[in-house]
Amino acid sequence: MAIEIKLPELGENISGGRVTAVQVTAGQQIAADEALFELETDKAVIEVPAPQAGVIEKVLIKEGQDVKVGQVIVTLKEAAAAADEKPVGPVKSEPVVEMVPAAVASQPAIPTGKTKTVDVLIPDLGENISGGTVSAVLVRTGQQIEVEQAVIELETDKAVIEVPCPLAGVIEKITVKTGQQVKVGQAVLQLKTSASPLNLVRSEDPPIYNASPVEVDIPAGQDLPKQGIPYTPSKDLAPAAPSVRRFAREIGLDINEVKGSGPAGRISLDDVKAWSKTLNRQRKEGKLGLPGVALEPLPDFSRFGLVRRETMNKVRETTARHLSYAWSVIPHVTQFDKADITELENLRKSYGPMVEKAGGKLTMTAILMKISAIALKKFPKFNTSIDMERMEIIFKDYVHIGVAVDTDRGLLVPVVRNVDQKNITELSVELALIAEKARHRKLSIEDMQGGNFTISNLGGIGGIGFTPVVNSPEVAIMGVSRSSWEPVYQDGAFVPRFILPFSLSYDHRIIDGAEAARFLRWIAEALQEPFKILLEG
Repeated sequence: MAIEIKLPELGENISGGRVTAVQVTAGQQIAADEALFELETDKAVIEVPAPQAGVIEKVLIKEGQDVKVGQVIVTLKEAAAAADEKPVGPVKSEPVVEMVPAAVASQPAIPTGKTKTVDVLIPDLGENISGGTVSAVLVRTGQQIEVEQAVIELETDKAVIEVPCPLAGVIEKITVKTGQQVKVGQAVLQLKTSASPLNLVRSEDPPIYNASPVEVDIPAGQDLPKQGIPYTPSKDLAPAAPSVRRFAREIGLDINEVKGSGPAGRISLDDVKAWSKTLNRQRKEGKLGLPGVALEPLPDFSRFGLVRRETMNKVRETTARHLSYAWSVIPHVTQFDKADITELENLRKSYGPMVEKAGGKLTMTAILMKISAIALKKFPKFNTSIDMERMEIIFKDYVHIGVAVDTDRGLLVPVVRNVDQKNITELSVELALIAEKARHRKLSIEDMQGGNFTISNLGGIGGIGFTPVVNSPEVAIMGVSRSSWEPVYQDGAFVPRFILPFSLSYDHRIIDGAEAARFLRWIAEALQEPFKILLEG
């Protein structure tokens, strides 16, 4: 029997990507962990390996296609695999339609005793992701499908993922098509099935739950259901079902702002969608935008001369959105300083060959990573994130530092972990490896996540200073410019000193100017007096 190989989990907030190269063909014998294809996400290009050995039966993806986590990418036969199962024809059923989110694939299925038509919905796609574009429909009408089998590929602004079906059954109708824009909660297909996911169906005949009752909130004043799960009234909740409140929360809407069309003002899923469309329309009309910013239409540039348009790649598109959000939400302040690194530069050149023997290169970036790690321990407010929803400051006990890398696809920020626990030689080796991976599209998703603080070093290119944008949800970023010889007045005379200019952009919601000045001054002094690292680190 053929084994479906699906795109695995790619990490936090990464739901898929774009296929840049397919490395296998039908009939090919492969080994476990052999690369199947290359996938470009909004953060990196990674190779997706085969989880086991076998023979490729069918390749279900192609170069340039957007794929999603959970989507079937190839089918694999073991040596003694049986022939493919033939599709089963449609099954007669009662005309009862249930709404089943595709995200409940992990829920246990229990028989209902009837064959029913079920709407399979677009599941929750992650924080701030409300939908996407259907890049491929992977099934056909009349096809027999299994639990968790991928039914469509969906491209969001972060990745391409496969949407799995939570139940086995026969596809009665496909309600989306390639290129269509779809939203979380929208029906993908109608499925004839004799099983229902426990606790997550809506039907005229509620299933008999083979489980303990669960308490679910329902607004005060609403009638309790005659059958099924008991409810606990609450005066603080909007008049909506828990699933509707969750949907509103997932797409970033305050459900208390939604006007309900049901009895006693009860809010339905359609009410939430309608309100979301209203906000989107107002945003397009310039009535709304990012916080405090109204959108303005562009002029017709072709009136002034020849123009050409070029679609942003995924990295550039995500960078544009992320930095627009960071600049709009974070009140930026930038602090500038200089450090006399004359002695440090002599030490760097002296110990450079020793680090090269270990496989790295002793750069100012590696040195700054170590100094910054110690500074983050000494000034813990710079190693935080802000939760504005809860009005809390999140302090982190770990120190992971991101390093901006210039690539042909745009700016990438791989993260070096546990910088405070590594010496400068180890950091130099790891930094060289991760920068090489970034330039050759070999970064994994994990390589791009979890940073607490970012360093952007443009010294190799030039410039005397710049104001970097804070990499949200971090609260500070260091910008490093080119060192140069400057005359410095010492002991009654001007002497040549090697001076490093650098800056610190920070989130003024949590960091005050005096704190930023002390933080940057401490780093400058550590650069000028390297022994300070041993004394205070």
